[in-house]
Amino acid sequence: MITRRRAGLAAAAVATLALTAGCGSSDNQSAGTTTDNVQPAGQGTSQYGYGSAGSGQGSDPYGGQAGGDSGKPAAAGPSAGTLALHQDAKLGPVVTDSKGMTLYRFDKDTAEPPKSNCSGSCATTWPPVPADGSSAPAGIAKSALGSVTRADGTKQLTIGGWPAYRYAKDTKAGDTKGQGVGGTWNALTAEGKKAVAQEPMDVSVLNQPELGQILVDGNGMTLYRFNKDSAWPMKFGCNDACLDTWKPAKPADRSKLKGIAPKLISTVTRPDGIRQLAVDCWPVYTFTGDKQPGDINGQGKMGLWFAVSKDGKKITTTP
Repeated sequence: MITRRRAGLAAAAVATLALTAGCGSSDNQSAGTTTDNVQPAGQGTSQYGYGSAGSGQGSDPYGGQAGGDSGKPAAAGPSAGTLALHQDAKLGPVVTDSKGMTLYRFDKDTAEPPKSNCSGSCATTWPPVPADGSSAPAGIAKSALGSVTRADGTKQLTIGGWPAYRYAKDTKAGDTKGQGVGGTWNALTAEGKKAVAQEPMDVSVLNQPELGQILVDGNGMTLYRFNKDSAWPMKFGCNDACLDTWKPAKPADRSKLKGIAPKLISTVTRPDGIRQLAVDCWPVYTFTGDKQPGDINGQGKMGLWFAVSKDGKKITTTP
């Protein structure tokens, strides 16, 4: 009887030890020393095949440090192609590559002069974006793009002087999982600044490289006014088929404005009953030919359509 009881206790101890070992490899680890599992480049889940360190921001060992320099070139990532501006719900317009993958900057790098301090294991988690083959869309000034020669001799894209990176844990277009990691990584804005969390705005100001400060809607799309409309007396010159191309902007909440005086914002009712945003009493529209924040494909169309300044005036500059 005693022998059987001892055997049972021994089996239970073995089962408990096995269970403890299994739990120790999960994300719910108890305090103590752990090992970071950094996958080699090419074995991650990113659409680019980058490696991934851990399974969450808290477990990323390269969030706040530069990482050692192995002397080997960082894993070569694909060219960024034609960059884009993506309107993130929390961060506003952020820079992405041509596939929609967010680009980041590192606080421990420098912009003047440009220098990357992320190498070795750090560059596995944060793959540097190659400089070759990158170009700017309408919303990013061409002069903002540059390059820096890394310690391994490769050239990395810079935006506003800041070296640009992708994040291995971003697996699909629009992901911003790298934002705020280690308190040192942030998505890039068009000027190379750090993207920061902000309240969604119905109307705000965007610094467009060719036109200057223009008004945009809550999706970051350029707002236009039409010369055949009039503010007083109120008249709508864009009707019927015109509305297939020029969409009446939605009314704005005056508490959700950034960069424009609330007194300039009002709502007008069209003959068909649709309520439309007006700026300085002029009805405003978005253009279906604009595809991303910063696009101004409608500017000067037929000599009748113009972007709007933060003062509510039409901007007549032709790109």
